[in-house]
Amino acid sequence: MDEKKFRAKQVYEWIWQKKARSFEDMTNLSKELRQKLAHNFSFPALKTDATQYSADGTIKSRFKTFDGHAIEGVLIPTDERKTACVSSQIGCSLSCKFCATGYMDRKRNLDYDEIYDEVVLINEQSEKMFDKKLTNIVFMGMGEPLLNYRNVLKAIERVTSPDGLGMSPRRITVSTAGVAKMIRQLGDDKVKFKLALSLHAANDHKRHEIMPVNDTNNIKSLIEALNYFYKHTKNEITFEYILFNDFNDSIEDADELIKIYRQVPADLINLIEYNPIDFAKFTKPSEEKVDAFMKHLEKNKVNARLRRSRGKDIDAACGQLANKN
Repeated sequence: MDEKKFRAKQVYEWIWQKKARSFEDMTNLSKELRQKLAHNFSFPALKTDATQYSADGTIKSRFKTFDGHAIEGVLIPTDERKTACVSSQIGCSLSCKFCATGYMDRKRNLDYDEIYDEVVLINEQSEKMFDKKLTNIVFMGMGEPLLNYRNVLKAIERVTSPDGLGMSPRRITVSTAGVAKMIRQLGDDKVKFKLALSLHAANDHKRHEIMPVNDTNNIKSLIEALNYFYKHTKNEITFEYILFNDFNDSIEDADELIKIYRQVPADLINLIEYNPIDFAKFTKPSEEKVDAFMKHLEKNKVNARLRRSRGKDIDAACGQLANKN
């Protein structure tokens, strides 16, 4: 465009560091150059479309993409942490039976800049509401991150880059329903972030019933892939396990879970309370059952934590994201 080289650097800084939402925001460029950029380029920034506030402090946002699709992201605040839960796809193709997003069609993958924008917008919320920047990011929103592999990795590269948001990759966790081939790819790419596997059932028969992805990614293949990932990265691995009443919450289920835990260098099992959704038949186990399950894991020297759901009153909790108002 016959402009001086340093102008490109200025534009780059506005996009990735100063979080501009349009060319008009780039105030150290001349009006003429801003008009020229607007004429020659599009700026498909994500926009906040609606915000809901939970009684427990959780904030859910619906974001609109440039082509009119909606996705959801959640800010989960505690005293020590401010965590962004971000989406990687518009809808999801995996059809997990307990997850609201699983009942939606997958429209498309999010581009890396859209995922980056989610983090930026949730970070701005955190600074505004709590006067603190984000401390953690979890890819546990809508979609399967490992089926949008390149965009997720590129978004994380931008988020962790010194000329992006400069966050430590150790504070980022990517959660997968279990795509063995791509878990191995993470190992080959020697990624620096943590990995969480949504297990939710400790044998193939039960897992197949609630997670169709298990048809082509059985538990044995996932154990092998996780060991491969750990061997190549030494990164933290967590198992996620939602407790469903009379389905996967018996002491026998706990014993099967312990067997899997002992075959992988996993750091932790996150036990998650089930959050009911309109389409699914599952219910939550009693507190006594949850307590017995947890105690059995602890008795067997398993590092387990019960994760209480946040934002249930605004459908912002685990498994509830479905673009409902």
